[in-house]
Amino acid sequence: MTKKAAFLLLIILPLVLLGGCWSRREINDLAIILGAGVDRTPDNKIRITLQLARPSAFGGSAEAGGGSAPKQNIVWVVSAEGSTIFDAERELALKVSRRIYWGHNIILVYGEKIAREGVRDISNFFLRNPQPRETIWVLIARGEARKVLESHSELEKTSAQSLGFLARHRAGFAIMLKDFQMALASRGTNPAAPRVELEAAGEPQGPGMEEHTAHKELAITGTGVFKDDRLVGWLDNSETRGLLWLRGEIEKGVITIPSPGQPDKFISLNIIRSNTRVDPSYDGETISFNVKMTFEGDLLEQQSTEDLTKPEKIEAIERAAAKEVLRKSTAALEKAQGEYGIDVFNFGEAFHRKYKKEWRELKDRWNDEFARAEVHLAVEAYVRRTGLLTKRASVKK
Repeated sequence: MTKKAAFLLLIILPLVLLGGCWSRREINDLAIILGAGVDRTPDNKIRITLQLARPSAFGGSAEAGGGSAPKQNIVWVVSAEGSTIFDAERELALKVSRRIYWGHNIILVYGEKIAREGVRDISNFFLRNPQPRETIWVLIARGEARKVLESHSELEKTSAQSLGFLARHRAGFAIMLKDFQMALASRGTNPAAPRVELEAAGEPQGPGMEEHTAHKELAITGTGVFKDDRLVGWLDNSETRGLLWLRGEIEKGVITIPSPGQPDKFISLNIIRSNTRVDPSYDGETISFNVKMTFEGDLLEQQSTEDLTKPEKIEAIERAAAKEVLRKSTAALEKAQGEYGIDVFNFGEAFHRKYKKEWRELKDRWNDEFARAEVHLAVEAYVRRTGLLTKRASVKK
């Protein structure tokens, strides 16, 4: 056999052995999941609720109802019950004409009841199944997860997309499935997830809409905190900001404080960068943490008329901003450490890194140890820019 023939054989042989697109799935055969919710029913069954995309409704004319195309639902929300998630999904196969596909799922919402009972067994399906992505956003519903999936958004095409954008913008606490599961598996911290609720938002607009009730839009209203895999309580939005400061996860935000010389007026700072450093100490009996938070901000809004470019004014603003961050951080710390007795700040991970030998003795009772630990907070703030205006003009009388 010549070299040329052998080379040709090496090229042709793999082509013969390849199976081609034997595992292909046509998009027309798939029911694409945009959002999923999990609840516990009164008879102790697991109920999953899926928000399925209706491909024919995602066209421009069909969505807007323009021309001769009738208005139609963008999604189909369907539920089923079973002993497990997969069991409930098989029940859905009797209702859904297409193969259920998890690859484009955006959010996973746990109902409050099932979250309080424990989510470890429930989450097993989403990690074992190869279809769901580990980057889906995890949220906790105040009430039933089904209600979240049955809602719609006024701005986005679907409520699942709306919640996905809210989580991705990280205006509040946000967590992906992979990070939630890592916190669940870690003994040095506990999971947390944003709380989502339906809130009245906006009034009906336009002729003939006067009799319609106000639309209820999904909103992130705080954070659910867990002890191991069970939801034990909530942090409100202000306490959530403190949680983010203590975890070093503040990416952006606004700090509003009274103006130094006119305390009845307010100014707002835009956070441009921040850093949180946690330094644990252990003498064999007492655990303590020194937490130092620093941040820089720009002055973006001023209600007062004083000149805030003076050095003494800037120093006063920095002190007030640091005090505000300290207040929110202290509120979150006292609630988690005192009321719930849990570490949701990753302090255990910092302790583990510094005291590896001692950690072996403390890891199984870390929440109890953290509840007794001393935490010392310090905040430093720096105003970098005061904007284009140096002084607001006084109102003429």
